[in-house]
Amino acid sequence: MRRYLLIAIGGAIGAMFRYFVGVFAAERFGTRFPVGTFSINVSACFMIGFILEYLSRHANVNPAWRYAFAIGFLGAYSTFSSFEWETWSELTRGAYWIGILYVAASLIVGLVAVGLGSATARSLT
Repeated sequence: MRRYLLIAIGGAIGAMFRYFVGVFAAERFGTRFPVGTFSINVSACFMIGFILEYLSRHANVNPAWRYAFAIGFLGAYSTFSSFEWETWSELTRGAYWIGILYVAASLIVGLVAVGLGSATARSLT
């Protein structure tokens, strides 16, 4: 039960932080280019790379940090970082084709899914 609480707390903080960064970027840079989402995704990639690498190399660090930060905070802040970490993991273990396939399939299938979802919503109105 403690894991779920840590994930929930981290997720609440991550969601609020995502909102604040997005609003700040929109007010500062406008909305023509999605600076907020781009900044969120890139910063989340840095954070997940740092925290998961750090935790894997320092066994004495409480594993609760993984639940609160990597799963909770970053899960709500940006799932893009999880995608990038999984791709990085495949590439660094030498599974290049799996990594490339994952990136290509995620991009193509994701765009198709967005299009289908959008078309479905339009057909209901």
